Amino acid sequence: MERLKIATVWLGGCAGCHMSFLDLDEFLIDLAGKIELVYSPIADVKEYPEGVDVCLIEGAVCNEDNLELIHKIRARTKVLVSFGDCAVTANVPAMRNQLGLDNAESVLQCAYVTNAQYNPVKPKEDGIVPPLLEKVQPVHAVVHVEYFLPGCPPPADRIKALMVQVLEGKTPKLEGTQLKFG
Repeated sequence: MERLKIATVWLGGCAGCHMSFLDLDEFLIDLAGKIELVYSPIADVKEYPEGVDVCLIEGAVCNEDNLELIHKIRARTKVLVSFGDCAVTANVPAMRNQLGLDNAESVLQCAYVTNAQYNPVKPKEDGIVPPLLEKVQPVHAVVHVEYFLPGCPPPADRIKALMVQVLEGKTPKLEGTQLKFG
């Protein structure tokens, strides 16, 4: 039996969803025998591959790098799962949308100069800070998403319930507050 090609991605967020994924503990050993982890911040893979079966996407779309990557992911992946509240609603990263600042450049000015205690200067070298989008958006506002796994972060038992359904070839049913495996 061919193993499912699984990816996890971290856009604009805190990595809490990936930490919750690691909380799968012993189930990770079972999972390792049934999937091929082809891309993840916990693996040293530089380019998002073709032919991915399922991708768990953590974080909101905040900058041009996120935007480019999410379009590449959508084009190369069968099933996208918005993984956690930042991906589902834009959550905490979208707080900058409410700052009343007129553009992304104002956000950088506020963060690196106005509110800096030491060395108030914006990074000047290209590639240090990716260009910000004017507004932070949830993943589904940018590309089509098949499933939503809310939570900040989603608890490990909900992640496990999703993964078990995917591995069994079932259409995931992600409903109710008591979704658990077993």
